[in-house]
Amino acid sequence: MIKETPAVTLRQNLGEVLNEVQYRKDSVVITRDGKPVAALVDMELFEKIRSFRDEFELMVKELSSTYTAVDPRTATKEIDEAVRAARGSKNRTKKR
Repeated sequence: MIKETPAVTLRQNLGEVLNEVQYRKDSVVITRDGKPVAALVDMELFEKIRSFRDEFELMVKELSSTYTAVDPRTATKEIDEAVRAARGSKNRTKKR
């Protein structure tokens, strides 16, 4: 479950909120003046997020080295086409 709490309330109830995150696997969006500024998530989810980010950065690095000698317009066109194709196949898989 995702909850939302103001930073002031978080400071007053930090121990309770940490227990909710750790044991109930809740995620907490921390707000300041009604605007989201940060989130608390359990370590398992944090590690997944970190892993996805690392994989994404590796893919970006590989793509950028692949396209170093290619005209930027051509590269953008090819990447856009690949993204559309991947999203299309993903949507077809979900419909099954």
